[in-house]
Amino acid sequence: MSTSLNAMLLLLGVFLFLVGTGFHIAYGVLFASMITCLYLGLPLALVLQNLVKGINVYSLMAVPFFILAGEIMMRGGITDRLIRLSQAMVGWICGSLAQVNIVACLLFGSISGSSAAGTSAIGGMMIPRMQKEGYDTDFAACVTMASSVECMLIPPSHNMVLFALAAGNVSIAKLFLGGVIPGFVLAGVLGVYSYYIAKKRNYPVAGAFQMQLVWNCLKESLPGLAAVLIVVVGVIAGIFTATEAAAVSVVYSLFVGLFVYKEIRFGDLYSIFAKALRTISIILILTGSSACFSWLIAYLGVPGRVSSLLLGVTQSRIMILIFINIFLILCGMLMDMAALILMTTPVILPIVVQLGMDPIQYCMLMIINLGMGLITPPVGGTLFIGSAISGVGIEKLARSMLPFYTMMIIALLLVTFIPGLSLWLPNFVMG
Repeated sequence: MSTSLNAMLLLLGVFLFLVGTGFHIAYGVLFASMITCLYLGLPLALVLQNLVKGINVYSLMAVPFFILAGEIMMRGGITDRLIRLSQAMVGWICGSLAQVNIVACLLFGSISGSSAAGTSAIGGMMIPRMQKEGYDTDFAACVTMASSVECMLIPPSHNMVLFALAAGNVSIAKLFLGGVIPGFVLAGVLGVYSYYIAKKRNYPVAGAFQMQLVWNCLKESLPGLAAVLIVVVGVIAGIFTATEAAAVSVVYSLFVGLFVYKEIRFGDLYSIFAKALRTISIILILTGSSACFSWLIAYLGVPGRVSSLLLGVTQSRIMILIFINIFLILCGMLMDMAALILMTTPVILPIVVQLGMDPIQYCMLMIINLGMGLITPPVGGTLFIGSAISGVGIEKLARSMLPFYTMMIIALLLVTFIPGLSLWLPNFVMG
């Protein structure tokens, strides 16, 4: 075997071994990169240079700010208001609390961008409430977890910022817009299935539609949702860069939490900042480590080899895209989402671009795939959160999730093979 092929196998093998023995993914990536450099006779200084280069990126600063703003808004009382708004909007539909759950996650994504946070915040309130109203506990947990994937598609999403960083010259504003319709498509297929189950099981309806109630709830929620409008409109209109918009959203979120909703006290700020800092630290370490990994991937010519391998198996564009979807779902079942975005994008993006897929469309495809991985055994972090909140075992939840996986696969296939779902809105708004 050639030296480059041996190095590729060494890089992957050492990484899998370290992660399998309990190393955090970020350190596994870093040590695997160092060992591979030593094998190739490259100076370790290259690892450090690429690590620093990976985090010394202006647009990356948006990620810590978005995470902090999301944490502030979650603690600032917006979750309760979003659930009340969702109930006013869709509480009249059969299976109303399931529909409320789906819409609440859709709205919550605009302040969180995290599947785990969505399941914790929305599920913590909605699952006990659904149980009390006669919904099956496993159904309540499953609809919450499946809906939480919407959180990662609705802008602003820090996962899209990470994708833009890994992909290179991709507009963050267009990525934000590209996630809107796929997010609604996912919510739509989940809503249709929930309606069917509600009819079948005779789940209750909360009440009749009242426009005045919708308006009152919207006014109550508007100060929190305005943070999202500031970010998205500001970035799209060119008023802010993504980093500047994220910083503004932190200041605005603090103002709303402290002085408008008044549900955050100054004494709470330490715990809010500390929790956000833990998440930020992991992501920054992972970003630097993944930059070393990605540089080695490019140096060894992995994208070209993978492309040749796929084209050697089949020339069918449809089959290659299906293989890529399966690969991403399997990876999402085993690894952290941020790590996979940073590590797999340099490998797979050139292949899908060669097939004629726009990077914005691929980003949406990737997020849905990896989101499904988060609610799938054996490692799915969101699945464990849903189990902890509902009290239902992992095995039973995984079985109950099967029809929801089917609905999500339908949404995934629509996004994969209908480019307009991801590209129409960015092209319409920004040209």
